[in-house]
Amino acid sequence: MRTRLVTVLLAVIAAFMVIPGAAAADAQGGENLNGQIRQPTTVEGLEITVYEGAEGDEVIGEATTDSEGRWEVELPGPGDYRVVLDEESVPDEYVVPEKPGSELVVEVRPDQQRTVVFRLQTPEEAAEQSASPSAEDDEEGGAGAGEDGAAEEEGAEAVPGVDAGASFGDKFVQLTVAGVIFGLIIAISSVGLSLIFGTTKMINFAHGDMVTFGAFMAMMFSTMTVLTSLHESVENVPVLGFLLNPLVVGLVLAVVLGGGLGMFLERFLWRPLRKRHVALIQMFIVTIGVSLILRHVLLVVFGARREKYEQFRIQQPLELGPVSITPRDLTVLLLSVVVLVLVASMLQFTRIGKAMRAVADNRDLAESSGIDVDRVTLYVWGLGGSLSALGGVFYGLNQTVHWQMGFHLLLLMFAGVILGGLGTAYGAMVGGLVVGLVAMLSTLWFSPQLMNVWALGIMILVLLVRPQGILGRRERVG
Repeated sequence: MRTRLVTVLLAVIAAFMVIPGAAAADAQGGENLNGQIRQPTTVEGLEITVYEGAEGDEVIGEATTDSEGRWEVELPGPGDYRVVLDEESVPDEYVVPEKPGSELVVEVRPDQQRTVVFRLQTPEEAAEQSASPSAEDDEEGGAGAGEDGAAEEEGAEAVPGVDAGASFGDKFVQLTVAGVIFGLIIAISSVGLSLIFGTTKMINFAHGDMVTFGAFMAMMFSTMTVLTSLHESVENVPVLGFLLNPLVVGLVLAVVLGGGLGMFLERFLWRPLRKRHVALIQMFIVTIGVSLILRHVLLVVFGARREKYEQFRIQQPLELGPVSITPRDLTVLLLSVVVLVLVASMLQFTRIGKAMRAVADNRDLAESSGIDVDRVTLYVWGLGGSLSALGGVFYGLNQTVHWQMGFHLLLLMFAGVILGGLGTAYGAMVGGLVVGLVAMLSTLWFSPQLMNVWALGIMILVLLVRPQGILGRRERVG
């Protein structure tokens, strides 16, 4: 056990040694300004100009809103920028409110995709606003808000749909829902990580990038013209229209490809290394190499820009009692629960599930009992790859898709697995849910930038009381 813990520590240190290089790559052209004119409706043809500096006249870039009111301007680097909406391009039936107005000055930090919100009004709404000072204050507060009203600072991206001006009770309810969704995403993504450790005693540092792989595969397929055209032809057919939705098709194909990637790595990389009796510490380093390769291939192919799934950029929240939740997040919540229940049922009641648990409990005993350990391990990698891809799609729906999303989630996945108990899938489910809840609820009192710190702090406190984790078993040492 002591050797195992030292090995894990060395692998964690090695993984964090690659962060500066990855951050530097992400900073190359990673900054941009973007937005969507959507109040009171989406408007096409509005002209946006970005100038360098708060009072500078040097034009950095220009953009025109598309049919959905979206615009985007790439930036040369972090700094202050002046964003101007050309009022002459605004249709006659709308006016630009005095606050926030048609000109905003924003600060962009390294590797930040900053959303700038301009709002239009009808002349009647402008007259009502001028007569109501409180309405002016509300409008002014919305100038720097991101989608769904969330603050657009980098750390606040992980708390979507939470109104900064709400009461403590409302914030608590909203953050609890957001924490459950985030925890379920962590749980789905980390079940495979825990099963892989249980069956092979190897920690897969490439698991986070398998999450990213699934998110990008779903995005690639969901934007294919052939799928979009096919969906439009059957859109009005109740069941078929849903099944042929480009994102649904993309999700299914991403899960299949994620499982295929996991099985490919096991069959042609990890199994040959095990047959050659390569030490675990060496295999850990190989997983870091696989992680870097996969991550940067995705960077080269898809770029460094943050993206959202086209079908779910803007949604009107549903009011379910005290809870306000978008249909997108509600779908992610329900599907995550269903998937975890199905995985637990498979592990508990099916023959292959029992074999997986047997190999995870004692590999040598399972092999001596007649279980084909290599075949079970192959299935574990397939299941882990599929679940990581599914978690990536859900994570992308809940937040954004970018080339380091899985790497940023990896530490929380490790925290969930260790907190729940190494090697047990049920522990990963419980641990992931706890980590997600603690991370989100901590933003009630502390900065969102510290949310991961408190999640890891809770993990440490629990391990001080119960070293084997919540659902782990005690082991004799020595």
